[in-house]
Amino acid sequence: MKNRAVSTAAPRLRLAVLALALSLCVEASWAQQGRRGPEGPVVRATAPLVEAGKSTDVAGSGFKPGQKVDLSVAGKKLNETAFVTDAEGAFKGVIQVPADAALGTLVVQVVADGGAPITTEIKISRQLPLSGQERFTLVGDKLVQGLYQSAYSARNDAVFVTSAVGRPPVRQSELLKLDAKTLKVVAKATPAAAPPRPPREGAPAAPAAEADPGVYAVYGVGVDDVNNTVWVTNTRQDTVAVYRQNDLALAKQFPVGAVPHARDAVVDAKRGRAYVSATGEDFIAVFDTRSLEQLAPIRIASSKAGEQFVPASLELDAAAGKLYTVGLRTSEAAIVDLASGKVDKVIPLDGAKGAIGVAWDAAGKRLLVVSQGSDNLLIVDPATGKTLHDVYVGAGALNVAYDPIGKLAYVSNRAAGTVTVVDTAKGAIVANLDGGTLPNHVVADGKGNVYAVNKSRGTDDPKGDRITRITAKAP
Repeated sequence: MKNRAVSTAAPRLRLAVLALALSLCVEASWAQQGRRGPEGPVVRATAPLVEAGKSTDVAGSGFKPGQKVDLSVAGKKLNETAFVTDAEGAFKGVIQVPADAALGTLVVQVVADGGAPITTEIKISRQLPLSGQERFTLVGDKLVQGLYQSAYSARNDAVFVTSAVGRPPVRQSELLKLDAKTLKVVAKATPAAAPPRPPREGAPAAPAAEADPGVYAVYGVGVDDVNNTVWVTNTRQDTVAVYRQNDLALAKQFPVGAVPHARDAVVDAKRGRAYVSATGEDFIAVFDTRSLEQLAPIRIASSKAGEQFVPASLELDAAAGKLYTVGLRTSEAAIVDLASGKVDKVIPLDGAKGAIGVAWDAAGKRLLVVSQGSDNLLIVDPATGKTLHDVYVGAGALNVAYDPIGKLAYVSNRAAGTVTVVDTAKGAIVANLDGGTLPNHVVADGKGNVYAVNKSRGTDDPKGDRITRITAKAP
Protein backbone atom coordinates (compact mmCIF):
# COMPACT_ATOMS: atom_id res chain seq x y z
CA MET A 1 0.00 0.00 0.00
CA LYS A 2 1.41 3.35 -1.00
CA ASN A 3 2.20 5.96 1.58
CA ARG A 4 -0.18 8.84 1.03
CA ALA A 5 0.58 12.48 1.63
CA VAL A 6 -0.93 13.90 4.78
CA SER A 7 -3.14 16.96 4.66
CA THR A 8 -1.48 20.35 4.71
CA ALA A 9 -4.73 22.17 5.34
CA ALA A 10 -3.65 23.42 8.78
CA PRO A 11 -3.48 27.22 9.09
CA ARG A 12 -0.32 28.49 7.46
CA LEU A 13 2.12 30.72 9.22
CA ARG A 14 2.54 33.86 7.19
CA LEU A 15 5.37 35.11 9.32
CA ALA A 16 7.25 38.34 8.91
CA VAL A 17 10.41 36.33 8.49
CA LEU A 18 9.06 34.80 5.30
CA ALA A 19 9.88 38.06 3.57
CA LEU A 20 13.50 37.11 4.05
CA ALA A 21 13.21 33.36 4.22
CA LEU A 22 14.00 32.48 0.66
CA SER A 23 16.78 32.80 -1.75
CA LEU A 24 13.78 33.23 -3.93
CA CYS A 25 11.62 35.67 -1.96
CA VAL A 26 14.16 37.72 -0.09
CA GLU A 27 13.45 41.27 -1.19
CA ALA A 28 14.09 42.76 2.27
CA SER A 29 16.96 42.38 4.68
CA TRP A 30 16.84 41.95 8.43
CA ALA A 31 17.67 45.64 8.66
CA GLN A 32 14.29 46.40 7.15
CA GLN A 33 12.28 44.79 9.92
CA GLY A 34 10.48 47.10 12.30
CA ARG A 35 8.46 46.49 15.45
CA ARG A 36 4.86 47.53 15.34
CA GLY A 37 3.57 49.52 18.30
CA PRO A 38 0.22 48.99 20.01
CA GLU A 39 -1.55 51.56 17.82
CA GLY A 40 -0.04 50.46 14.53
CA PRO A 41 2.96 52.73 13.82
CA VAL A 42 6.06 51.05 12.43
CA VAL A 43 9.52 52.41 11.57
CA ARG A 44 12.15 50.56 9.57
CA ALA A 45 15.54 51.09 8.00
CA THR A 46 15.19 50.86 4.23
CA ALA A 47 18.84 50.42 3.29
CA PRO A 48 20.01 46.84 2.68
CA LEU A 49 23.19 47.49 4.69
CA VAL A 50 23.29 49.59 7.86
CA GLU A 51 26.71 50.34 9.39
CA ALA A 52 27.76 51.90 12.66
CA GLY A 53 28.79 55.55 12.43
CA LYS A 54 27.10 56.12 9.07
CA SER A 55 23.81 57.60 7.96
CA THR A 56 20.98 55.44 6.73
CA ASP A 57 17.51 55.89 5.26
CA VAL A 58 14.46 55.14 7.37
CA ALA A 59 10.73 55.14 6.72
CA GLY A 60 7.71 55.18 8.97
CA SER A 61 4.01 54.51 8.52
CA GLY A 62 0.86 54.11 10.56
CA PHE A 63 1.17 57.44 12.36
CA LYS A 64 -1.33 60.28 12.47
CA PRO A 65 -1.03 62.91 9.75
CA GLY A 66 1.17 65.85 10.73
CA GLN A 67 2.85 64.13 13.69
CA LYS A 68 6.44 64.95 14.55
CA VAL A 69 8.58 61.84 15.03
CA ASP A 70 12.02 61.48 16.64
CA LEU A 71 14.31 58.45 16.81
CA SER A 72 16.87 57.97 19.56
CA VAL A 73 19.22 55.50 21.21
CA ALA A 74 20.02 55.81 24.93
CA GLY A 75 18.46 59.26 24.91
CA LYS A 76 20.53 60.55 22.00
CA LYS A 77 18.57 61.69 18.94
CA LEU A 78 19.49 60.11 15.62
CA ASN A 79 17.70 62.64 13.38
CA GLU A 80 18.76 66.30 13.23
CA THR A 81 15.21 67.61 13.00
CA ALA A 82 11.92 65.90 13.71
CA PHE A 83 10.31 63.95 10.87
CA VAL A 84 6.82 65.19 10.01
CA THR A 85 4.33 62.67 8.72
CA ASP A 86 2.32 63.32 5.57
CA ALA A 87 -1.41 63.09 4.98
CA GLU A 88 -1.13 59.29 5.00
CA GLY A 89 0.69 59.25 8.34
CA ALA A 90 4.01 58.25 6.74
CA PHE A 91 7.49 59.75 6.56
CA LYS A 92 10.91 59.14 5.04
CA GLY A 93 14.21 60.51 6.24
CA VAL A 94 17.80 59.93 7.27
CA ILE A 95 19.28 59.07 10.66
CA GLN A 96 22.84 58.94 11.91
CA VAL A 97 23.70 55.53 13.33
CA PRO A 98 25.77 55.74 16.55
CA ALA A 99 29.46 55.07 15.99
CA ASP A 100 29.54 52.67 18.94
CA ALA A 101 26.60 50.58 17.71
CA ALA A 102 27.53 46.91 18.00
CA LEU A 103 27.00 44.35 15.26
CA GLY A 104 23.56 42.82 15.48
CA THR A 105 20.33 44.33 16.74
CA LEU A 106 20.15 48.01 17.62
CA VAL A 107 17.03 48.93 19.59
CA VAL A 108 15.79 52.40 18.66
CA GLN A 109 13.15 54.36 20.54
CA VAL A 110 10.52 56.09 18.42
CA VAL A 111 8.60 59.01 19.93
CA ALA A 112 5.76 60.78 18.15
CA ASP A 113 4.15 63.84 19.69
CA GLY A 114 0.83 62.91 21.20
CA GLY A 115 1.52 59.18 20.89
CA ALA A 116 2.96 56.41 23.04
CA PRO A 117 6.66 55.59 22.52
CA ILE A 118 7.47 52.44 20.57
CA THR A 119 10.70 50.68 19.68
CA THR A 120 12.08 49.38 16.43
CA GLU A 121 15.00 47.07 15.74
CA ILE A 122 17.64 47.88 13.14
CA LYS A 123 20.28 45.30 12.22
CA ILE A 124 23.81 46.67 12.22
CA SER A 125 26.23 45.03 9.79
CA ARG A 126 29.80 45.57 8.68
CA GLN A 127 31.08 45.80 5.11
CA LEU A 128 34.11 43.56 4.63
CA PRO A 129 36.63 44.78 2.03
CA LEU A 130 37.07 42.80 -1.18
CA SER A 131 40.10 40.53 -1.09
CA GLY A 132 41.74 37.44 -2.54
CA GLN A 133 40.39 37.71 -6.09
CA GLU A 134 43.83 36.85 -7.48
CA ARG A 135 43.41 33.35 -6.05
CA PHE A 136 40.35 32.59 -8.16
CA THR A 137 39.25 32.52 -11.78
CA LEU A 138 35.86 34.08 -12.36
CA VAL A 139 33.96 33.60 -15.63
CA GLY A 140 30.47 35.02 -15.96
CA ASP A 141 27.64 35.85 -18.31
CA LYS A 142 24.41 37.82 -18.13
CA LEU A 143 21.25 35.74 -18.29
CA VAL A 144 17.63 36.82 -17.76
CA GLN A 145 16.05 39.00 -15.14
CA GLY A 146 15.13 37.63 -11.73
CA LEU A 147 17.66 34.82 -11.14
CA TYR A 148 17.05 32.81 -7.96
CA GLN A 149 18.67 29.39 -7.65
CA SER A 150 20.81 26.98 -9.63
CA ALA A 151 21.61 23.27 -9.61
CA TYR A 152 24.35 21.27 -11.34
CA SER A 153 23.79 18.06 -13.32
CA ALA A 154 26.85 15.80 -13.60
CA ARG A 155 25.03 13.57 -16.07
CA ASN A 156 24.59 16.39 -18.59
CA ASP A 157 27.36 18.73 -17.40
CA ALA A 158 24.71 21.40 -17.24
CA VAL A 159 23.57 24.09 -14.84
CA PHE A 160 19.85 24.66 -14.37
CA VAL A 161 18.80 28.15 -13.29
CA THR A 162 15.42 29.48 -12.18
CA SER A 163 14.16 33.02 -12.63
CA ALA A 164 11.05 34.94 -11.64
CA VAL A 165 10.40 38.67 -11.80
CA GLY A 166 8.46 40.75 -9.32
CA ARG A 167 5.82 40.06 -6.75
CA PRO A 168 2.45 38.39 -7.33
CA PRO A 169 1.00 38.08 -9.79
CA VAL A 170 4.31 36.93 -11.33
CA ARG A 171 3.98 36.78 -15.09
CA GLN A 172 7.64 36.52 -16.12
CA SER A 173 9.52 33.35 -15.19
CA GLU A 174 11.89 30.93 -16.91
CA LEU A 175 13.75 27.71 -16.26
CA LEU A 176 17.11 27.75 -18.05
CA LYS A 177 19.53 24.98 -18.97
CA LEU A 178 23.12 26.16 -19.42
CA ASP A 179 26.19 24.47 -20.80
CA ALA A 180 28.42 24.31 -17.72
CA LYS A 181 31.56 25.07 -19.71
CA THR A 182 30.33 28.00 -21.82
CA LEU A 183 27.50 29.21 -19.56
CA LYS A 184 25.37 29.63 -22.67
CA VAL A 185 21.65 28.85 -22.63
CA VAL A 186 20.93 25.61 -24.50
CA ALA A 187 17.26 25.22 -23.53
CA LYS A 188 14.59 27.19 -21.73
CA ALA A 189 11.03 26.71 -20.53
CA THR A 190 8.33 29.19 -19.63
CA PRO A 191 5.91 28.00 -16.93
CA ALA A 192 2.22 27.75 -17.75
CA ALA A 193 -0.45 30.01 -16.32
CA ALA A 194 -1.50 29.04 -12.82
CA PRO A 195 -5.16 28.57 -11.86
CA PRO A 196 -6.92 31.03 -9.56
CA ARG A 197 -6.95 30.00 -5.93
CA PRO A 198 -10.33 28.61 -4.85
CA PRO A 199 -12.09 30.89 -2.35
CA ARG A 200 -12.18 29.71 1.24
CA GLU A 201 -15.61 29.18 2.71
CA GLY A 202 -16.75 32.23 4.63
CA ALA A 203 -13.61 34.18 3.73
CA PRO A 204 -13.65 37.64 2.12
CA ALA A 205 -12.88 38.06 -1.56
CA ALA A 206 -9.35 37.01 -2.48
CA PRO A 207 -6.74 39.74 -3.01
CA ALA A 208 -5.82 40.53 -6.61
CA ALA A 209 -2.57 38.57 -6.22
CA GLU A 210 -4.54 35.39 -5.47
CA ALA A 211 -7.40 36.03 -7.88
CA ASP A 212 -4.86 36.50 -10.70
CA PRO A 213 -1.90 34.30 -9.66
CA GLY A 214 0.09 34.71 -12.88
CA VAL A 215 2.25 31.75 -13.93
CA TYR A 216 3.70 28.78 -12.06
CA ALA A 217 6.87 30.80 -11.46
CA VAL A 218 9.98 28.74 -10.62
CA TYR A 219 12.28 29.44 -7.67
CA GLY A 220 14.04 26.50 -5.98
CA VAL A 221 15.65 23.82 -8.14
CA GLY A 222 17.19 20.35 -7.79
CA VAL A 223 18.28 17.73 -10.32
CA ASP A 224 17.64 14.00 -10.63
CA ASP A 225 20.36 12.49 -12.79
CA VAL A 226 18.93 8.97 -12.63
CA ASN A 227 15.55 9.90 -14.08
CA ASN A 228 17.02 12.82 -16.05
CA THR A 229 14.61 15.35 -14.57
CA VAL A 230 14.64 18.74 -12.84
CA TRP A 231 12.51 19.51 -9.79
CA VAL A 232 11.46 23.10 -9.20
CA THR A 233 9.43 24.85 -6.53
CA ASN A 234 6.45 27.03 -7.48
CA THR A 235 6.55 29.01 -4.26
CA ARG A 236 3.72 31.40 -5.07
CA GLN A 237 1.35 28.49 -5.73
CA ASP A 238 2.62 26.37 -2.80
CA THR A 239 3.62 23.48 -5.04
CA VAL A 240 6.32 21.86 -7.20
CA ALA A 241 6.83 20.80 -10.81
CA VAL A 242 9.07 18.34 -12.66
CA TYR A 243 10.72 19.01 -16.04
CA ARG A 244 12.79 16.80 -18.37
CA GLN A 245 16.47 17.69 -18.36
CA ASN A 246 17.01 17.18 -22.09
CA ASP A 247 14.51 19.66 -23.50
CA LEU A 248 12.85 21.12 -20.37
CA ALA A 249 9.47 19.69 -21.32
CA LEU A 250 7.08 19.60 -18.38
CA ALA A 251 6.81 16.09 -16.92
CA LYS A 252 4.38 16.86 -14.11
CA GLN A 253 2.83 19.88 -12.45
CA PHE A 254 1.68 19.10 -8.91
CA PRO A 255 -1.54 20.79 -7.77
CA VAL A 256 -1.72 24.12 -6.00
CA GLY A 257 -1.24 23.67 -2.25
CA ALA A 258 0.87 20.50 -2.44
CA VAL A 259 3.73 22.12 -0.46
CA PRO A 260 3.01 25.33 1.47
CA HIS A 261 5.58 27.99 0.56
CA ALA A 262 7.83 25.46 -1.17
CA ARG A 263 11.45 26.66 -1.02
CA ASP A 264 14.32 24.23 -1.67
CA ALA A 265 14.25 20.99 -3.66
CA VAL A 266 16.90 18.26 -3.43
CA VAL A 267 16.85 14.80 -4.97
CA ASP A 268 18.20 11.56 -3.52
CA ALA A 269 18.51 9.71 -6.82
CA LYS A 270 19.92 6.64 -5.09
CA ARG A 271 16.75 6.09 -3.06
CA GLY A 272 14.33 7.63 -5.56
CA ARG A 273 13.11 10.46 -3.37
CA ALA A 274 12.77 14.22 -3.80
CA TYR A 275 12.59 16.47 -0.75
CA VAL A 276 11.08 19.96 -0.63
CA SER A 277 11.14 22.34 2.33
CA ALA A 278 7.76 23.76 3.34
CA THR A 279 8.88 27.12 4.69
CA GLY A 280 6.17 28.41 6.99
CA GLU A 281 5.23 24.91 8.17
CA ASP A 282 7.11 22.33 10.22
CA PHE A 283 7.84 19.66 7.62
CA ILE A 284 9.76 18.56 4.56
CA ALA A 285 7.58 17.25 1.73
CA VAL A 286 8.58 13.91 0.17
CA PHE A 287 8.02 12.64 -3.38
CA ASP A 288 8.68 9.39 -5.24
CA THR A 289 10.91 10.38 -8.19
CA ARG A 290 9.87 7.41 -10.32
CA SER A 291 6.11 7.42 -9.92
CA LEU A 292 6.01 11.20 -9.29
CA GLU A 293 3.66 10.69 -6.36
CA GLN A 294 3.64 12.67 -3.14
CA LEU A 295 4.34 10.67 0.01
CA ALA A 296 3.99 11.36 3.71
CA PRO A 297 6.07 14.32 4.87
CA ILE A 298 8.86 14.39 7.44
CA ARG A 299 7.81 16.56 10.36
CA ILE A 300 10.42 18.27 12.51
CA ALA A 301 9.80 19.22 16.12
CA SER A 302 11.81 22.10 17.56
CA SER A 303 14.05 21.42 20.55
CA LYS A 304 12.84 24.72 22.00
CA ALA A 305 9.66 24.58 24.05
CA GLY A 306 6.72 26.32 22.44
CA GLU A 307 8.60 27.02 19.20
CA GLN A 308 8.04 25.71 15.67
CA PHE A 309 10.82 24.45 13.43
CA VAL A 310 10.44 26.14 10.03
CA PRO A 311 12.74 24.49 7.44
CA ALA A 312 14.61 26.67 4.97
CA SER A 313 17.56 25.32 2.92
CA LEU A 314 18.14 21.62 2.35
CA GLU A 315 21.41 19.74 1.90
CA LEU A 316 21.71 16.08 0.92
CA ASP A 317 24.45 13.64 1.88
CA ALA A 318 23.33 10.73 -0.29
CA ALA A 319 26.35 8.56 0.53
CA ALA A 320 25.63 8.63 4.25
CA GLY A 321 21.86 8.71 3.78
CA LYS A 322 21.35 11.97 5.63
CA LEU A 323 19.36 15.12 4.89
CA TYR A 324 20.21 18.41 6.59
CA THR A 325 18.08 21.48 7.06
CA VAL A 326 17.97 24.58 9.27
CA GLY A 327 15.11 26.19 11.16
CA LEU A 328 14.57 29.78 10.15
CA ARG A 329 12.64 30.94 13.20
CA THR A 330 14.41 28.91 15.86
CA SER A 331 17.98 28.88 14.48
CA GLU A 332 18.38 25.12 14.76
CA ALA A 333 19.73 22.42 12.48
CA ALA A 334 17.97 19.12 11.90
CA ILE A 335 19.45 15.84 10.67
CA VAL A 336 17.11 13.39 8.94
CA ASP A 337 17.89 9.71 8.44
CA LEU A 338 16.74 8.88 4.92
CA ALA A 339 16.46 5.13 5.48
CA SER A 340 13.87 5.53 8.21
CA GLY A 341 12.50 8.90 7.16
CA LYS A 342 12.80 10.11 10.74
CA VAL A 343 14.65 12.96 12.40
CA ASP A 344 17.90 11.85 14.04
CA LYS A 345 18.43 15.01 16.04
CA VAL A 346 17.74 18.73 16.23
CA ILE A 347 20.68 20.95 17.20
CA PRO A 348 20.37 24.46 18.64
CA LEU A 349 22.82 26.73 16.79
CA ASP A 350 24.82 28.92 19.13
CA GLY A 351 25.53 32.27 17.47
CA ALA A 352 22.89 32.06 14.74
CA LYS A 353 19.96 34.39 14.15
CA GLY A 354 17.68 33.62 11.25
CA ALA A 355 19.53 30.48 10.09
CA ILE A 356 18.70 30.02 6.42
CA GLY A 357 21.46 28.37 4.35
CA VAL A 358 23.10 24.98 4.90
CA ALA A 359 25.87 22.87 3.35
CA TRP A 360 27.72 19.71 4.35
CA ASP A 361 31.45 18.98 4.47
CA ALA A 362 31.41 15.18 4.16
CA ALA A 363 35.16 14.68 4.59
CA GLY A 364 35.43 16.90 7.64
CA LYS A 365 31.98 15.87 8.92
CA ARG A 366 31.08 19.49 9.50
CA LEU A 367 27.77 21.24 9.08
CA LEU A 368 27.95 24.71 7.52
CA VAL A 369 25.17 27.14 8.37
CA VAL A 370 24.68 30.77 7.33
CA SER A 371 22.30 33.16 9.04
CA GLN A 372 20.77 36.24 7.53
CA GLY A 373 20.08 37.85 10.87
CA SER A 374 23.62 37.53 12.24
CA ASP A 375 25.58 37.75 8.96
CA ASN A 376 27.74 34.77 9.82
CA LEU A 377 28.88 31.31 8.83
CA LEU A 378 28.85 28.69 11.57
CA ILE A 379 31.01 25.59 11.24
CA VAL A 380 29.36 23.01 13.47
CA ASP A 381 30.27 19.54 14.70
CA PRO A 382 26.91 17.75 14.42
CA ALA A 383 28.06 14.93 16.70
CA THR A 384 28.42 17.29 19.66
CA GLY A 385 26.34 20.23 18.45
CA LYS A 386 29.23 22.56 19.20
CA THR A 387 30.09 25.55 17.01
CA LEU A 388 33.75 25.16 16.08
CA HIS A 389 34.07 28.43 14.16
CA ASP A 390 31.85 31.51 13.94
CA VAL A 391 32.90 33.58 10.90
CA TYR A 392 31.44 37.00 10.11
CA VAL A 393 30.98 37.00 6.31
CA GLY A 394 28.85 40.05 5.49
CA ALA A 395 25.39 41.54 5.47
CA GLY A 396 22.52 39.26 4.54
CA ALA A 397 24.37 35.94 4.40
CA LEU A 398 21.88 33.83 2.49
CA ASN A 399 23.22 30.61 0.98
CA VAL A 400 26.33 28.47 1.24
CA ALA A 401 27.96 25.81 -0.95
CA TYR A 402 30.90 23.58 -0.11
CA ASP A 403 33.59 22.67 -2.64
CA PRO A 404 35.17 19.33 -1.61
CA ILE A 405 38.11 19.79 -3.97
CA GLY A 406 39.38 23.05 -2.53
CA LYS A 407 37.84 22.33 0.89
CA LEU A 408 36.28 25.77 0.86
CA ALA A 409 32.86 27.17 1.68
CA TYR A 410 31.32 29.85 -0.56
CA VAL A 411 28.73 32.16 1.00
CA SER A 412 26.45 34.48 -0.98
CA ASN A 413 25.86 37.69 1.01
CA ARG A 414 22.86 39.33 -0.57
CA ALA A 415 22.92 42.71 1.19
CA ALA A 416 26.71 43.04 1.07
CA GLY A 417 26.94 42.13 -2.62
CA THR A 418 29.75 39.64 -2.03
CA VAL A 419 30.63 35.97 -2.16
CA THR A 420 32.87 35.13 0.80
CA VAL A 421 35.19 32.13 0.59
CA VAL A 422 36.07 30.43 3.87
CA ASP A 423 38.62 27.76 4.79
CA THR A 424 36.36 25.55 6.90
CA ALA A 425 39.17 23.72 8.70
CA LYS A 426 40.62 26.97 10.03
CA GLY A 427 37.46 29.05 10.09
CA ALA A 428 39.29 31.77 8.17
CA ILE A 429 38.28 33.93 5.23
CA VAL A 430 40.54 33.40 2.22
CA ALA A 431 38.70 35.75 -0.17
CA ASN A 432 35.80 38.16 -0.32
CA LEU A 433 34.72 38.40 -3.95
CA ASP A 434 32.49 40.87 -5.74
CA GLY A 435 29.22 38.98 -6.06
CA GLY A 436 27.32 41.47 -8.19
CA THR A 437 24.24 43.41 -7.21
CA LEU A 438 22.25 40.92 -5.11
CA PRO A 439 24.05 37.56 -4.73
CA ASN A 440 21.27 35.04 -4.25
CA HIS A 441 22.57 31.49 -4.53
CA VAL A 442 25.70 29.35 -4.87
CA VAL A 443 26.08 25.71 -5.89
CA ALA A 444 29.18 23.48 -6.21
CA ASP A 445 29.65 20.92 -8.97
CA GLY A 446 31.97 18.68 -6.93
CA LYS A 447 34.77 19.23 -9.44
CA GLY A 448 36.26 22.42 -8.01
CA ASN A 449 33.79 24.89 -9.51
CA VAL A 450 31.11 26.93 -7.78
CA TYR A 451 28.31 28.67 -9.69
CA ALA A 452 26.94 31.89 -8.22
CA VAL A 453 23.83 33.73 -9.40
CA ASN A 454 22.75 37.24 -8.52
CA LYS A 455 19.67 39.36 -9.09
CA SER A 456 19.45 42.90 -10.41
CA ARG A 457 17.81 46.10 -9.25
CA GLY A 458 16.16 46.48 -12.65
CA THR A 459 16.57 45.86 -16.36
CA ASP A 460 19.37 48.43 -16.70
CA ASP A 461 21.62 46.97 -14.00
CA PRO A 462 24.87 45.81 -15.70
CA LYS A 463 26.06 43.88 -12.63
CA GLY A 464 22.79 42.08 -11.99
CA ASP A 465 21.18 38.89 -13.31
CA ARG A 466 24.47 37.18 -13.93
CA ILE A 467 25.86 33.71 -13.38
CA THR A 468 29.54 33.40 -12.45
CA ARG A 469 31.68 30.28 -12.35
CA ILE A 470 34.25 30.57 -9.57
CA THR A 471 37.28 28.28 -9.62
CA ALA A 472 40.18 28.30 -7.14
CA LYS A 473 43.56 28.52 -8.84
CA ALA A 474 46.14 25.84 -8.17
CA PRO A 475 48.50 26.90 -5.38
